[in-house]
Amino acid sequence: MQYETQEFRAEAKFQRVSPQKAKLVLDLIKGRRVEDALQTVAFAKKRVAPLVEKVLRSALENANYLSEERGLDLDVDNLYVKTAVANEGPRLKRIRPAPMGRAFRYQRRTSMLLITVAEKKRPELAHTVEAEPAAGAKTRRKPVVKAAAKKSSPKTGKAKPVAAKKKTAAKKTAK
Repeated sequence: MQYETQEFRAEAKFQRVSPQKAKLVLDLIKGRRVEDALQTVAFAKKRVAPLVEKVLRSALENANYLSEERGLDLDVDNLYVKTAVANEGPRLKRIRPAPMGRAFRYQRRTSMLLITVAEKKRPELAHTVEAEPAAGAKTRRKPVVKAAAKKSSPKTGKAKPVAAKKKTAAKKTAK
């Protein structure tokens, strides 16, 4: 029986934060265990951090609920953040008053936060023995690539004498 890794996700749509700013916090938690990720987000000083924490907790609860509903053997302590993405949502077009009756347009960005948690592979499946090649079979080796020698600089010509430049400058000033 092959063990499939289950993924559980949560998303928050149309959030009033730019994706660029949300990615700063999401990059902190990618690949971490869920417990470590919650601690990291709790102490982050960005304004989007509580929102990311809410989505992360939602993904954790989704994992808990779906594992009970489907009868899966899920170890919540073994979960890690597989993906954490902030995609761009629709932009809100706004107008700011400008001098002399004109108007400046600007855009308020929104983002879609998506966090996926998954269970690490089980250790008993990680230690499977790979089939070894037969004793008489030849094994192919990758060719060894030698490092290229350093090339000399492309400028091998001699520099122009400095005195010639001074003479031309003196002639221009004399005229």
